[in-house]
Amino acid sequence: MFFNSLSFAVFLPIVFLLYWFVFNKTKSSQNLLLIVASYYFYSCWDWRFLFLLLFSTFLDYYTGIRIEKSQNDKGRKFWFWLSVGVNLGLLCMFKYYNFFASSFAEFLNGFGLKASPFLLDVVLPVGISFYTFHGLSYVIDIYYKRIKAEYNFIDYSLFVSYFPLLVAGPIERATHLLPEIKVKRSFNFEQAKAGIYQLIWGLVKKVVIADTCATYANAIFDNYNGMNSLSLILGAIYFAFQIYGDFSGYSDMALGMSKLFGLELLRNFNYPYFSRDIAEFWRRWHISLSSWFRDYLYIPLGGSKGSKSKQVRNVFIIFVVSGFWHGANWTYIAWGFLNAVYFLPLLLSKRNRNNLEAAPLQWNLESLTTIGHIILTFLLTCVAWVFFRANTITDAYLYLKRMLSSGGFVSQYLSNERYNYELVILILFFVGVEWYNRFKEEPISGKYSRVKLALCLTAILALGTYSDYKEFIYFQF
Repeated sequence: MFFNSLSFAVFLPIVFLLYWFVFNKTKSSQNLLLIVASYYFYSCWDWRFLFLLLFSTFLDYYTGIRIEKSQNDKGRKFWFWLSVGVNLGLLCMFKYYNFFASSFAEFLNGFGLKASPFLLDVVLPVGISFYTFHGLSYVIDIYYKRIKAEYNFIDYSLFVSYFPLLVAGPIERATHLLPEIKVKRSFNFEQAKAGIYQLIWGLVKKVVIADTCATYANAIFDNYNGMNSLSLILGAIYFAFQIYGDFSGYSDMALGMSKLFGLELLRNFNYPYFSRDIAEFWRRWHISLSSWFRDYLYIPLGGSKGSKSKQVRNVFIIFVVSGFWHGANWTYIAWGFLNAVYFLPLLLSKRNRNNLEAAPLQWNLESLTTIGHIILTFLLTCVAWVFFRANTITDAYLYLKRMLSSGGFVSQYLSNERYNYELVILILFFVGVEWYNRFKEEPISGKYSRVKLALCLTAILALGTYSDYKEFIYFQF
């Protein structure tokens, strides 16, 4: 069940009405309804994986309590590593086993040793990377005594399985979401209205921007051997806006619908394409994942402390692991590695913490320099996205090589019966809207909100109805 599907358009209002008019007496009844709704939502993908979700939930719930109750470090470590080992073991089995088996077989074949790997014929459970990281952060925080274990199984189950964030985040922390879950929510009209605005804007990002860009990007990436330089450059830009509209649109919808239930989720995107360097980009893109790796991997490794060699090591570890988290393919590892290369000069020159706040522009030379930095950062990001989108590293290399050497800066007619420049005006308009509203969570609220809401709904109906692409990219992770 997709957020942009008709079935979800029926599902959400039903849950909303039941939540506020039938199950509104106590916190427990509210939470129980959301758990039932979440498990139904997840079962629409594949009901068999409900047992995996339930097992993962119970594992972290039980080990968290055992860690807290252990009288000595040996017991604490046993239950901690049991939880971490089983969680990562399940993730590796479903997501990475075939990749490692195939890669090892190819390695042996390179030395003339014929190897036929045994591969698992399993479907990747949707959202497993997200709810696994929910549980891991909870157990880690208990182990380091940052939080107390949660003894109410219903409350903890909702923290893990809450349907708006279950399959594609944001990756929540127990320190943030559990306190909200543990109190009864009362309906707040202003919060609900803000939620509707953010939900609608997320839907605009998905069905108007991302799905339209996907149609063009797919046509170019799938036929890059016959494309000229202009088309390949536009293809990389189209994919950049596809993945941004797709994933940030999902996050906006998740945050918006959560406000309808009186819950506030962590912000996951903050206009990342207006970043002035790669460090700022990663503070604004997929914020919940970036901060997760920062807090649970980068800082424990030493972060930016210690010798330069250790700092460089830590940067490459966190970016490569982040790339590998996205998928079992060398292209994701290359994408992470390239971002580490981008980040390295900032770290070595101690400029990685320079741009912590959005800079208001004025008519002066400094503002022109800022715009130049934004454009350069966006172009570097587009080059990295080529590796993220390509099927193989070879395809990414050939795509970039042809982009720089094939010549030809005229618009081409694509295989899906579209001209290549039709989308540019829509993207420029979208960028203008986001730039003008970059200090707000979404552009609809404020003056003329009803007019803007009507325009957004019209765009969704006009473009979304005929979209060739429906799925969310991050569901595969």
